[in-house]
Amino acid sequence: MNYQIELRHLHYFKVLAEELHFRKAADRLFISQPGLSRQIKQMESIYKTTLFERTKRTVQLTEAGKYLLHEVELLFSQLSNIQTQLEKITEGKITSLKLGFIGSAVQTILPKLLASLKQKQPLIDITLNELSNEMQLEMLGRNELDFGFVRVDVTPPHIKSLPILTEHFALVIPKNHPLKSKPNLQLTDFKDEPFILFSKAYSISYYDLVMSIFRDHDFVPHVTLRTVNALSIFNLVSQGLGVAIVPSSLKNGYSTDVDFIELEQIHQRTTLTLIWNRENRSPGIPLLLQVVATLLPEDS
Repeated sequence: MNYQIELRHLHYFKVLAEELHFRKAADRLFISQPGLSRQIKQMESIYKTTLFERTKRTVQLTEAGKYLLHEVELLFSQLSNIQTQLEKITEGKITSLKLGFIGSAVQTILPKLLASLKQKQPLIDITLNELSNEMQLEMLGRNELDFGFVRVDVTPPHIKSLPILTEHFALVIPKNHPLKSKPNLQLTDFKDEPFILFSKAYSISYYDLVMSIFRDHDFVPHVTLRTVNALSIFNLVSQGLGVAIVPSSLKNGYSTDVDFIELEQIHQRTTLTLIWNRENRSPGIPLLLQVVATLLPEDS
């Protein structure tokens, strides 16, 4: 008999791959355990490969099964996106967009972008998620985000990128810091201070870039606190727990008891970048890119 793979096969496979237990998977699927076993054997026959290694005590994915699970997860994510887009179209909305961002994006392009999108398509449905750079890359790979605003130097092959803003850094100090009134302040004046920095979880490449600033000034900072949140950094600095280095744009939009010292003389620069999955077929992708193009300087 000539069988073909159907969506139900993939659904059964996905549930079993998650449970790695035939009875539990069958219960979730509301089918009998023998029925589930037949469906999986049918899949293995069609694909001419073993998807699960079975013993009396364990069920494990084979290498072929692991590959198929990754592809099936992408497929069901895309099917979910299709359903969401159809629902939005039925409601009269052109599309929905899921945007990830880091804090500095809020102080630069993001508010203007959202206003322009709403003006162009008043019924567009936008979801915002403040996330670390690494998490945005992971979620874009799974099509759980449509766009991300990040500070990373290298992206995977399936991720496209567009530089938005390149800027210098600023030193953040408490308003009552004793060195505040010193003329011609330099970074080396703070080499004995505790530093509060964005952690590697924020972005490995960004963290390495900041550490290169210290190397150029011939000292290793005493990093006492790390976080992925800009407001947390400012609050900790204001309480006298250390000083910080951040992208200069972060001085805008926060009401905190700190001072910013521009580090324009150093050569390091950091770039806010828009990223998206080249395989994402959401109708909102070209729409947002079109709006972004109108907000960027002509020479960018």
